[in-house]
Order: sequence, then C-alpha cells, then structure tokens
Amino acid sequence: MKTIDDLQVAGKRVFVRADLNVPLDGETITDDGRIRAAVPTIAKLTESGAKVIVASHLGRPKGAPEPRFSLAPVARRLGELLGNQVAFATDTVGDSAREAVAGLGEGDVVLLENLRFNAGETSKDDAERGAFADQLAGLADLYVGDGFGAVHRKHASVYDLPARLPHAAGDLIAAELNVLRQLTEDVKRPYAVVLGGAKVSDKLGVIDHLLERADRILIGGGMAYTFLKAQGHEIGTSLLQDDQIEAVQEYLARAKERGVEFVLPVDVLVGPEFPDLKTKAPAHPQAVSAAQIPADQMGLDIGPQTCELYASKLADAATVFWNGPMGVFEHPDFAEGTKAVAQALVESPAFTVVGGGDSAAAVRILGFDENAFGHISTGGGASLEYLEGKTLPGLAALED
Repeated sequence: MKTIDDLQVAGKRVFVRADLNVPLDGETITDDGRIRAAVPTIAKLTESGAKVIVASHLGRPKGAPEPRFSLAPVARRLGELLGNQVAFATDTVGDSAREAVAGLGEGDVVLLENLRFNAGETSKDDAERGAFADQLAGLADLYVGDGFGAVHRKHASVYDLPARLPHAAGDLIAAELNVLRQLTEDVKRPYAVVLGGAKVSDKLGVIDHLLERADRILIGGGMAYTFLKAQGHEIGTSLLQDDQIEAVQEYLARAKERGVEFVLPVDVLVGPEFPDLKTKAPAHPQAVSAAQIPADQMGLDIGPQTCELYASKLADAATVFWNGPMGVFEHPDFAEGTKAVAQALVESPAFTVVGGGDSAAAVRILGFDENAFGHISTGGGASLEYLEGKTLPGLAALED
C-alpha cells in the first residue's frame, strides 16, 4: 500500500477522503476529534503544494440534501485548525464544487458538501455508485484515502473512486493500520480486551475472533446484561437481547475451554428508568449485586466493586484494547464505570488502544488527556471489523 510520501503532489488536485463525521448540536461541533485527526495529512499535502479537495460524510442523510447534516460548520473548524481559510462547496459534484476546485491554487483547500447528499455514494447498485465515483474522479488528479472510520463501507468515495485515480493511504490510515497490527500480530501479553456498549450483537464477531487471541476479556455496558442473563441471573428491566443468549452461553463455554478469562460485573448501578440526558437531573443510583438486580430496576453502569475488579485485571496487562463505554457515561450519575476503565488505561504501562466510537468520545467528554493513551482510534466500527478478520473495502481499494 502506497502512502502520500510516494506521490508527487505539487500542483496536483488531490482528493482526500477524510472522516469528518462529528457530532453536532445545531451548528455547534460538540467533539472535533475527527477533524483534528484529519489535519496532519491535509497540512502535509498543502505544504507540498497540492490543491486539496477534502470530502466526507456526516450523519445518515437519505441520498438528498438535509441542512442539519451540512458540513459547513466543519469547514469553518477545519480552517481554524489549519490556520487558513477552507473554501466550502455547497454541493458534491455540481457547479459549486467544480467552480471551487477550478479556483484552487497550490496549498489551497476546499471541502465538498456531505457526500451522502448524493444517493450514488451509498448505493448498493454498482453502476449507480460507479457513476458518482466517475463524477468525483473528474474533480481530481490523485486520491488519498484517510477516512479510517469509513473504510469498512463499500461506498463510492471509499471503494470505487480509488480505482479511477492514482491512489495512496494518508498518514492517519497508515497509523491506524500500524496500531491494529500490534493488536493482531506478535501481541505483547497479557492481552486484555474491554468491551462495552449497548448491544452484544454488535460485538459477537470480535468476541469470536478474540477468543483465539486475548488472555482476558472484560464486559460492561448494556451488553453485559445479556451475559448475566445467560448465567441465569435476574436483570430486572435492563437491556436484554434475548435472541443472543444461546450464542453468549457458547462463548462463555469456549472461553473456559481455551483458558481465556471472561470477566463480568459483580455489582452494577441501577435506576428505575433510563436517565434524562438533556437535563442531567439526578437519577439517585443504587449499587446492587449483579446477580440480583431488582425486578423494577435497570442496570445503567458497572458498580464500585466492579470498577476496582476491572482496574486490577488491567494493571498487569501489556496490551489493552477498549471499545465501548461501561454505562450511560453521558449522565454524571452513571459515568464512573467508564471513568474507572479510562483511568486504569492511563495508569497502565501497557500499550493501550481506545477503539473509537463512544469510547473515544467518552475519553474527551470526561476530560482525559488523549496523549495519556497509546492510541485513540477514529473508527470504532472499522476497528472492530479489522479485529474480526474481515476484509475492509476501503483498505482493499488502496492496495497497489
């Protein structure tokens, strides 16, 4: 796989597929981590005299413009971080995009409007997707793939466009791949994995793969309650994927057979209902045994004993991968479990990887220094699929 150092970019129009899919509150960006992660590659290209065309998706529009998903606020923030104004095209391949690209000088940057405003970007029809990729290719001379958070998608700008232009991986993708290889090849042991988040079904593939590789797997978040139910425990009104119980029981049995330590919560924080995340009104949580959650209560975070247990299980690890919060971290009454895991990683001498998505957001929202972790991924879904052993379309497209 070529990198941008292998390209001659001076004076060339370089299309950079970035991942600028940031959370917005109106036009306010609430977490600019992905924009900051994209800056080094873009700056490197501008400093080399490239005419840079940046493109990304944001949210899940249905193939037509939706103002709430506009990348206009991102263009402003990207310009602030680069220290130079970033032009903004109000469409993807229309008059505005063509005019903005035609006006680029060496070292200039334009951001196209949300790629998903065009139905061809996400189409499952190869011809429709290819037609959109042809239009995008007409804007540029070279292609740089740097949107790691999107490489698991077979989308026009990720999969089809690289086949139409000389291409290379950006520095962000190169860095992500280097980290993921350290989690899959010649891993330093003990290798501990912390998995959280809402749905156990989202993590079954990676659990299946990690049972052959990890020494210890710690489970938290909403998915933990399906595991507890699979062990015969009362979980009250906690989140449950009843159709996954049999699969979970199989994984627990396999872990035991292979000598993989599978660690589940011993206590949890409960409340009578899901907390109000807008008002952050006090929820008055109670700590109860994970084996005896009251019938009218909902598990919303791991408890204090589990926080201590998980910290002890991470203390001697040489490699740690964490994906998914331990509870409803957006509410102060249920953030302690996620904080405890993050703090354990900060204090650990291990090579620590935060696997993108809500975990990366939690690290920033809860005020941790990002530099205290070995690596914070920009792609939660992409990281998980890589660890499952899947072929990621956007990476395959960048191979020579």
